[in-house]
Amino acid sequence: MAAIKPEEITHPPMDQLQGLEYCIDSNPSWAETIALGFQHYILALGTAVMIPSFLVPVMGGSDDDKVRVVQTLLFVEGINTLLQTLFGTRLPTVVGGSYAFMVPVISIIRDPSFAMIEDPHLRFLSTMRAVQGALIVASSIQIILGFSQIWAICSRFFSPLGMVPVIALVGFGLFDRGFLVVGTCVEIGIPMLILFIALSQVQNYLKNFQIRQIPILERFALLICTTVIWAYAHLLTASGAYKHRPDLTQHSCRTDRANLISSAPWIKIPYPLEWGAPTFDAGHAFGMMAAVLVSLVESTGAYKAASRLASATPPPAHVLSRGIGWQGIGILLNGLFGTLTGSTVSVENVGLLGSNRIGSRRVIQVSAGFMIFFSMLGKFGALFASIPFPMFAAVYCVLFGIVASVGLSFLQFTNMNSMRNLFICGVSLFLGLSIPEYFREYTIRAFHGPAHTNAGWFNDFLNTIFFSSPTVALIVAVFLDNTLDYKDSAKDRGMPWWAKFRTFKGDSRNEEFYTLPFNLNRFFPPS
Repeated sequence: MAAIKPEEITHPPMDQLQGLEYCIDSNPSWAETIALGFQHYILALGTAVMIPSFLVPVMGGSDDDKVRVVQTLLFVEGINTLLQTLFGTRLPTVVGGSYAFMVPVISIIRDPSFAMIEDPHLRFLSTMRAVQGALIVASSIQIILGFSQIWAICSRFFSPLGMVPVIALVGFGLFDRGFLVVGTCVEIGIPMLILFIALSQVQNYLKNFQIRQIPILERFALLICTTVIWAYAHLLTASGAYKHRPDLTQHSCRTDRANLISSAPWIKIPYPLEWGAPTFDAGHAFGMMAAVLVSLVESTGAYKAASRLASATPPPAHVLSRGIGWQGIGILLNGLFGTLTGSTVSVENVGLLGSNRIGSRRVIQVSAGFMIFFSMLGKFGALFASIPFPMFAAVYCVLFGIVASVGLSFLQFTNMNSMRNLFICGVSLFLGLSIPEYFREYTIRAFHGPAHTNAGWFNDFLNTIFFSSPTVALIVAVFLDNTLDYKDSAKDRGMPWWAKFRTFKGDSRNEEFYTLPFNLNRFFPPS
């Protein structure tokens, strides 16, 4: 059979996605920008509320404590997002809370020295201070790896082929946050899912449907769906539809069960060390370092996806490393303020860039302003934070899928007629899903992870690493990609296309996308 010539390919590989209306450095009107920024803020509330809602009661905290942690997390999210979009990678990414930190945090909660404290509030404060201390110490990992450019050196071993499973599993690896949560309240979850898919793709169904030349339904699908389904959920709650349903159903479906609005103060400004002086323990800090490494890997994949969805070039190695350094600063702030979790790039907000086709950096900066503003106005922020979780999960089903598909799109730069590439891609994707699933199932049955020795820090480190699908995929894919006939497979791996984006001056567009503001490049010259 004759080989297919490049000129015969109907859809040749493209550096940038088609169909985006605003790229990273172009901006909608201010009215649209504010509305789009508010939409990103609403989406960020899901993780910001879910993590404290799970952890705070286990620590012995009250509803008042939960509200304060949610407010603090949103406040720090806003600061970290501004720092990342101004001085980090400068990509339009929301920097939010991370589920990767759940394993070491739960390990600290179960520490016998805290479990024996009888007063619930005192136990909460003691545990919070221990988590703060661990985060402060562990943040040094990303700060050092980022600002020393060590991560830039490491990234030179990455290829488009090696990044495919990492970016894909940044989305696919979060499948348990999707329909599994929607199923806890199908009455509002499924209508939300169907309506969001319909509105976000309405331009493809009704290509001539526009109002004042602005595709309103497509750009603001999340706001419209949230308003409609939230009102529907409130109507079901007020009509007593859940009065005799199980507690789990009521907690998932009702709009008045979060106890956030009644517990929130009208005005509260979070400040560092408001929970008291952090306490430091070497074992806790070492376990937390694993979560910081996982956060680093997941954010690397999310940055690559965000650059593509924002119609920017892949971030050069030193820009990526710079972003990781600032993310380390963000985790340090998480520890100082007491948010109960570290920072990572919000995958759902990256997916929203593709859903509404708006990759503007300014929109994300406006959303950061909303996070800071509403975190200080407690009652108003708590009102939006009381949106039922199944509504967020329905949107995640779409947005996580978009991010995963961006990872798969990198296959166009590789030769997938190569058995070598098929082997690497298939094995890393499968193990990236299978190994974390084994760790999850084992933990559910045994109430501890597969790593269960007398050294708690060692258990936390291994269990945290292998709970993360992107991290497992990175380990497998990068190892295989750089050991299996890598010298003779450079073209098949996609390296000729990838190489020009490794350095700042490798592509003329890099300066447009990634130059620091306020002429700071004079002091931090690109490499």
